Amino acid sequence: MPMQKAGDPLNEMQQQTLWSSLPEHETRAPLADRMRPRTLDEFLGQKHLLGQGRLLRRAIQADKLQSSIFWGPPGCGKTTLASIIAGMTGSAFEKLNAVTSGVADVRKVLKEAEERRMRQGKATYLLLDECHRWSKSQSDSILPAIESGLIRFIGSTTENPMASMTPAIVSRCRVFQFEPLTAEDVEEALENALRDRERGYGLSDVRCEDGALRYIAQIAGGDVRTALGALELAYLTTEETPDPESGKPFRFISVETAHESVQKPMLKLDESMYYDMLSAFIKSMRGSDPDAALLWFARLMYAGVDPKLIVRRIIVHASEDVGLADPTAMLQAHAAANALEVVGMPEARIPIAQAIIAVAMAEKSNSVVEALSAAEEDARKGDFSAVPVYLRDQSYAVPHAKTPQYKYPHEYPDHFVRQTYLPPGYENKVYYHPSAQGHEAKLKMRHLRRYGPEDVKTRE
Repeated sequence: MPMQKAGDPLNEMQQQTLWSSLPEHETRAPLADRMRPRTLDEFLGQKHLLGQGRLLRRAIQADKLQSSIFWGPPGCGKTTLASIIAGMTGSAFEKLNAVTSGVADVRKVLKEAEERRMRQGKATYLLLDECHRWSKSQSDSILPAIESGLIRFIGSTTENPMASMTPAIVSRCRVFQFEPLTAEDVEEALENALRDRERGYGLSDVRCEDGALRYIAQIAGGDVRTALGALELAYLTTEETPDPESGKPFRFISVETAHESVQKPMLKLDESMYYDMLSAFIKSMRGSDPDAALLWFARLMYAGVDPKLIVRRIIVHASEDVGLADPTAMLQAHAAANALEVVGMPEARIPIAQAIIAVAMAEKSNSVVEALSAAEEDARKGDFSAVPVYLRDQSYAVPHAKTPQYKYPHEYPDHFVRQTYLPPGYENKVYYHPSAQGHEAKLKMRHLRRYGPEDVKTRE
C-alpha cells in the first residue's frame, strides 16, 4: 500500500477510519445544530407571530408566505424558522449570505428559479442571511424578481430594516419583528436537549442541580444557541460517576459547573439597540426614575459605549427636562463631565451616577425648551422687523438724532423698568411660561410681579 504523503487528500476508507477513531461527541454536529427545531410545534417563543391562528403561522402552513423580512436579536429563531419553512414548503429553497454573496450569485439563483418555474411550475424561496449587509446595487438586482413573484424573498437581519436596508426592498416585503426569547423559553430548550434521545442527551443519565439550568438560561440573554453551547460544554467536561445505589454511571451538572460553562454575558449592541437603550435612559431620567436610569446607564457602559456620549445626554437633559425648576441639575451634569475629563474611567462612573440620580430626582420643567422652540418657530417665518432704535448699538448713532431714550434698568427700583425689547409686530409675544415647579415657582412669582397676570405683558 503506497505511503500517504503530507498534503494528499484522504481516501474514503481512511476518512472512515479516522472518524471512527474519534470520540462520539467529536463526530457529531454541535448540540445547538442538532437541537434546531424541525417543525412549528417544536419552535419556541414568538407566540405573537406563530401562535395558533396567527398570520405568519397560517401563511407557512398554507405555503403562501410572500416576501418577508425576519428582524430580531441573535439566537431568537429567525434562521431556524426559515429552515422549517424550507422543510414544509413544496417550493424550492435557496440560501445565500449577504456577507459572502454578490450580484453574480443572485443572478445564478434567479436563472435557476426561472427555469424551475417554466419546467416544473415550482416557486422558489430565497433566504438571505444578514440581509442588511447588501449594498443598494445588490438589492436592486433582486427587485424585479420579487415584484414579478419569481422568488419569495426571506431576509434575516439583526438590524432595524427601516434604517439599515434600502427602502425599495423593505416596501416590497412584510416585516416580522422577532422578540428575544424569555429565560423560560431558553430553559425549556435546555430541558428538551436533556430529554431528547435522538439528538440530545436523552440516552445518558444527566442530573442537574437546582438552579443550574436557570442560571444558563438567564445568562444566555434570550440566545438559545449560547445556552445550548454552555450545556454541551458542561456535559462534555463533566465525568461520569457511579450512582451509589444502582451503580449506573451518571453526570451531575452543578450550579458551579453552569457558572464555568457559560461565558460572561455579551451585550450585542447594534446601532438600533444603542439608540433604543439611550432613549430608555433619557426617558427614565425624565420620568424621575433613578433606578431605571442607572440600570440603562450600567448596560450602556457594559456594552462599551463611550461615557462621553452619556454625559452629553445628561447635560442636555438637565436643561431640556429640568431647566430652571432646579438650576443645580446643570451644575451636577457639568461636574460629571469634568470628573470624566479629570479623573477618567472607571472612577468617573461614580460622579456620573451621582449626576444621573440628581437629575432624575430633580423637579422637572420643560419651559426652557418650549420657550426656545416657540422663538425659533417665529424666527423661521422670516418676518425680520428692525431692531428698535433705542436698542441699537450707540457707537454709530447719528448725533443729535431724536430717538426714544433707552432706560437703564439699574437706575430703577429693583433694577427693573418696563420697556419694550421685542421688535415691531412682536410686542405682545410670550415665549417663556414659567412652571410652578421647584425654583422656577420663585421665578414665576417674580415674573408676575413685573408683568402682571400670566401670559399678559403690559409694555411701555
